[in-house]
Amino acid sequence: MAMGKRERDRQAALWVAATDLPTAASHPFYARLNQLLRQHDFDTFAETQCSSFYAETMGRPGLAPGVYFRLLLVGYFEGIDSERGIAWRAADSLTLRDFLGITLPDAPPDHSTISRTRRLIDLDTHRAIFTWVLQRLADGGLVKGQTIGIDATTLEANAALRSIVRRDTGEGYQEFLTKLAQASGIETPTRADLARLDRKRRKKGANKDWTSPSDPDARITKMKDGRTHLAHKAEHAVDLDTGAIVAVTVQPADHGDTTTIDKTLADAVGHLEGAAATTDAPVATAPEVVADKGYHSRRTILDLSTNGFRPYISEPARKRQHWINQRDARDAVYANRRRTHGARGSRLQRRRGEFLERPMAHLYETGGLRRTHVRGHGNVGKRLLVHAAAFNLGLLMRRWIGVGTPRGLQGRAVAALALLIALCSTIAAALTPRTSRSSAPRRFVDHVSWLWLSGRQLTIGTCTTGC
Repeated sequence: MAMGKRERDRQAALWVAATDLPTAASHPFYARLNQLLRQHDFDTFAETQCSSFYAETMGRPGLAPGVYFRLLLVGYFEGIDSERGIAWRAADSLTLRDFLGITLPDAPPDHSTISRTRRLIDLDTHRAIFTWVLQRLADGGLVKGQTIGIDATTLEANAALRSIVRRDTGEGYQEFLTKLAQASGIETPTRADLARLDRKRRKKGANKDWTSPSDPDARITKMKDGRTHLAHKAEHAVDLDTGAIVAVTVQPADHGDTTTIDKTLADAVGHLEGAAATTDAPVATAPEVVADKGYHSRRTILDLSTNGFRPYISEPARKRQHWINQRDARDAVYANRRRTHGARGSRLQRRRGEFLERPMAHLYETGGLRRTHVRGHGNVGKRLLVHAAAFNLGLLMRRWIGVGTPRGLQGRAVAALALLIALCSTIAAALTPRTSRSSAPRRFVDHVSWLWLSGRQLTIGTCTTGC
């Protein structure tokens, strides 16, 4: 075969027929996901929910709601954190063009159109899309609502810590330090003087004194890795029977877990009631609540017990407590202690560690939302709600085709090939006379069996984490 050479100065054709444009077979995962969305008439539902945000006779042609929400779903399945990256990926992939319903030579929407559409559609409409997906899970028996686990994590905000200003005067951090140095007797402070002065100050990053002008909702907090950043707090409620996310909220990062659980639990109950209204399958309203020791307090335990919930909240090591005129709180705390120390409480805590860590890994590590590219709790909540809806769709797809993400199909081909090789080798070894068998074929069969088991373990591990 002769070696081909690249033509450097080739003249491009002036006219190209649309039928001659290159096409590619759609990804099996996206094809089945589109089939699922069409089966339940997702586009009609999205257009009905978003009809009040579009005008009929004025303005430029808008982005179809079904396409907009599909683009955000692509952000989760492809692990893309920014809307600009989603737009680039959609423009570069024929598979995603087919998933979005955009044919050549039409161009997919750019990032400014996606951003404008997100700002146009309110948070309640994004929440309605999340509830619609939860209803589809309830139809498939993937929402029980009997036991709900709650946990939170921090998301790095799209704002620089060095740009914070005083809430009272609007001064920047360097300007504030310079005035402090001059007040202490240093007329022309150097950078080293300012650093030395700042090192000796206590509570220098208090949120009550400082704010970010670009993202006022962000709060100064310590991240999971020990760094200090402006961040948001994302709190999840997960069905511990199926692993489905039933609620997700975005709240200030400096608020404690005992103060944010009320809103998340209220959203979870509302979503479960909405899912139960459209399905014949029994869906409870979260009578059991499981959380770690960060959520333990007298008020939290008493409020949950008073409102009809059964808390299973781990109790931190504390000194002997006094219960003067607090009989109700004492009884609620002691009952929670007996439940968590029992066999069922131990099982629920282990399940909480499994089913709550998994969504966080998928949403923020492989899903790409550990650092937000939008600002404000409303915008972050919009992205996060559709991200959580995509995770729930992954559970439904896993029930339907065996995998929950497009990348989950990669391990299946390896496992199928290894299984075929092992099966052929086993049949060949069985047909070979015992006297003519040597050690080499046996070693080969052992190697192939190990390869098959490795591929099988890889596939099982992939399915277990929802990939």
